[in-house]
Amino acid sequence: MRFRTELKIPEFSYRIEHADTIVAIGSCFAENISRMMKRLKFNILENPFGVIYNPASIYNSLELIKSSKKFEEQDLLFYQGEYHSFYHHSRFSNSELKECLERINLKLEETKKYLNAGNSIIITYGTAYVYEYIERGIVVSNCHKIPTKEFNRYFLSYDECCACISQTVELIKSLNAEAKIIFTVSPVRHLKDGFAENQVSKSTLLLSVDKAVKKFENCYYFPSYEIMMDDLRDYRFYDKDLVHPNDIAVNYIWEKFSEALLSLNCKEVITEVEKIVRAAEHRVRNPQNKSHQSFLSAQLKMIEELEKKYPHLNFEEEKELFTKQVF
Repeated sequence: MRFRTELKIPEFSYRIEHADTIVAIGSCFAENISRMMKRLKFNILENPFGVIYNPASIYNSLELIKSSKKFEEQDLLFYQGEYHSFYHHSRFSNSELKECLERINLKLEETKKYLNAGNSIIITYGTAYVYEYIERGIVVSNCHKIPTKEFNRYFLSYDECCACISQTVELIKSLNAEAKIIFTVSPVRHLKDGFAENQVSKSTLLLSVDKAVKKFENCYYFPSYEIMMDDLRDYRFYDKDLVHPNDIAVNYIWEKFSEALLSLNCKEVITEVEKIVRAAEHRVRNPQNKSHQSFLSAQLKMIEELEKKYPHLNFEEEKELFTKQVF
């Protein structure tokens, strides 16, 4: 007897390796996958602009990278005591102009390096609705709590979504012809748009991504939306807000992602890496205990051996943590 419809992930023609350079950009689901990969020592750049939801904003952000844009004071807006960029999340905002510009421009430079070298680019779309700042006539990635009357909110049509996604692929290919692009549509429901409107929005994104995957080489679709909606399909897999997937759901989708896209060698590396990571996450009551001191020595030795075996792995954080506890 079956009680759920488990989704079978289509075969992918390539696999991600642990030494690959990866960029993830888009909605908060991109951050969930990024954090899972970062924890396991993948070389991944997580949402370099912060959370971005719609195809137009993602394209605009990547266009800034291609043009080697350098932000200046006139590119920012000063509101409620802070400088803000309409292309960036509020974590880039700052009360000091110099610090705000420095943070933005350094991240732009880093992102270009990652895109030029990236083996895999993960793009997650969340909604087809956009906000246009009326005064400047630009589609924004973040409204920074500026009054809604200063924005024009509208829906990107299927043709407009297709155009944005096609332009995004072409832009990435112009920077890195060998890059593999993995598209996903976020399972997070944008219920503020309305229940029916959210469904229309997600459907438009799915159709637009499907067209791009069929049109371009080295473009793929990972069904995170379908896993959440059809495989898990129960509120026990949602967070308290009943909108975002909870940790169980995120871990389950990560397992599906791993099975579909990680190479066999990559999975073997993860098995060894996770032993160190879990050891570092463990909290002890008495660090001076002899058994714990022996444990620390064993972990540091294991890290040394893994770094020799896999030079691309970075255990600096764990080494610092273990070394501080040695007496």
